[in-house]
Amino acid sequence: MATAGPRALARSSWWSVAAGRRGVSVGCPSRAGHNRWSKVKNVKGPRDAARSRLFQRLGWMLRAAAREGGPDPALNAQLANVVEQCRAKNMPKSSIEAAIHGAERSAAVTRLLYEARGPGGLALLLEVLTDNPRRSQQDVRLILTRNGGTMAEGARHSFEQKGVVHVGPRDLQGHPVSLEAALEVALEAGAQDVCPDEEEEEEEEPSLKFICETSALRTVRERLEASGLRPLSATIEYLPRDRVTLTEGTQEQAERLLQALDDCPDVVRLYHNIQ
Repeated sequence: MATAGPRALARSSWWSVAAGRRGVSVGCPSRAGHNRWSKVKNVKGPRDAARSRLFQRLGWMLRAAAREGGPDPALNAQLANVVEQCRAKNMPKSSIEAAIHGAERSAAVTRLLYEARGPGGLALLLEVLTDNPRRSQQDVRLILTRNGGTMAEGARHSFEQKGVVHVGPRDLQGHPVSLEAALEVALEAGAQDVCPDEEEEEEEEPSLKFICETSALRTVRERLEASGLRPLSATIEYLPRDRVTLTEGTQEQAERLLQALDDCPDVVRLYHNIQ
């Protein structure tokens, strides 16, 4: 859903196998002479902070799912799916169990979907989990206002709901899964398309996303697993119908807005339609 850029911009990016386009990541060469502290300060610190925010969001999702459907993943499909996501992100087992067991004692969590517009007319959808809807709305509105955005009804029409099955980069036998092979499996499983999961920017082997109709999500997941692939999670997500192309200056402003929203702890998913 975006071109290469900061994590908040790249994490929603969309790559089409069916169209035959391949994404290439180009980085700057490393420089000699950097001491260990500079690496810890400039790389490890931000990465740890991002992981901490991720685990906080997953904790919210676990508590919400457990409160809505019970604490047993075997009897609560939504909770089972979130647990899969937690494991795929290497969230500690103790943290997962603590969040589930603490669901009844925690405050009630509300699910919200905010519609917004950003610089250049880009459309935004924000999935929010919060125990204080009024505070969350104020926080999101403030972030938008400070970064050239605004709440806007109708932004949802720029997106459509699709089923998305996240699959590991290696099959159940430990062999790498090529995009060509993934496309063949997708056709057999009833999926419409395949793309690399660009949220996994820290991984050398990014996982894959299989796109399907929401009604076929469970069937596609089961067929992918039966074919020997390793599903990590199956979720319903919002994918852009049409994309907007931003000028260089506008894109920089949009990147700052998306990063600020990504830093908001109540925002658990962020969608946009930037080309």
